Amino acid sequence: MKLTETIINLETVNPIEFFGVNNGKLDILKKKFPLLKILSRGTQLKLSGSPEQVDNAKDKIILIVQYLERNGHMSENYFEQVLGGDDAETVDQFIESNPNEVLVFGPNGKSVRARTANQKKLVQMAEKNDILFAIGPAGTGKTYTAVALAVRALKNKAVKKIILTRPAVEAGENLGFLPGDLKEKIDPYLRPLYDALDDMIPADKLGYYMTTRTIEIAPLAYMRGRTLDNAFIILDEAQNATDLQLKMFLTRIGANAKAIITGDVTQVDLPRNQRSGLEKASRILKNIDGIAHIELDEEDVVRHKLVKAILKAYTLEHEIENPPESPRKSGEYIRKDRG
Repeated sequence: MKLTETIINLETVNPIEFFGVNNGKLDILKKKFPLLKILSRGTQLKLSGSPEQVDNAKDKIILIVQYLERNGHMSENYFEQVLGGDDAETVDQFIESNPNEVLVFGPNGKSVRARTANQKKLVQMAEKNDILFAIGPAGTGKTYTAVALAVRALKNKAVKKIILTRPAVEAGENLGFLPGDLKEKIDPYLRPLYDALDDMIPADKLGYYMTTRTIEIAPLAYMRGRTLDNAFIILDEAQNATDLQLKMFLTRIGANAKAIITGDVTQVDLPRNQRSGLEKASRILKNIDGIAHIELDEEDVVRHKLVKAILKAYTLEHEIENPPESPRKSGEYIRKDRG
């Protein structure tokens, strides 16, 4: 087999930013292209292998270099996404779309950004549509990004208030046995929303917003009977909402309002006799103008790097335990035993 080699100069970027701390990014590069021999010497990178593999790796490395020249830094997560992208045009658009755009500055100058390709798409879709379904596993940043969009809209005076809501559904624990009054019992279920706001709004200002109900965090049941005008509304953990609850929520949305519905269809905590309404709502509202849908996956996980591996392991186990049903032949009768 014919082999080729090429040398890529990295003089225009910080080698530590390209290779990563303790060569973490270089290790990712080698894992993504296991058939290539990859050597780093100072500010040069040497690739040896089949012409097709060398050209593929070279194209993506050049994109990364161009990104670093403009932005100075690329996270390991972005680095891995660009190397793993199969569609060169999509990868190029991702690099050119400046995913480092700041959504909002939090306390002490902390910046909140869309950090993955799908999070960037989430931002773009939310800007163009009044209702957005964002579905994906834990850790993909769907709720955090949605809260950042809501805070930005409030700061820009695009809306007058933010409403964050969740179904108060027990996830293996019994709500009745928690101490305190109703608010104290429910607050732990809403804690992730408080945590996101803490990252984006100074404590004193957040307290003022909560007191004046400019920002409201409440269980989904509290939305019944209301009309939500001039608001940015987020329904989080929507997989734990029933069909009727989701219909109720969606019909609360008033004039000059935006809504993002987030959920993870693999983590439904409803009792066995109740079905989640998220899949149905997402399906029947698929082709309505002004309503958008995005699915996030393991590649969007921005928590500890092991979370991605954990999610993949659970997904594989779920597929093993729930194999697809073989199609029935015409006229075949399947007996259902009654217990």
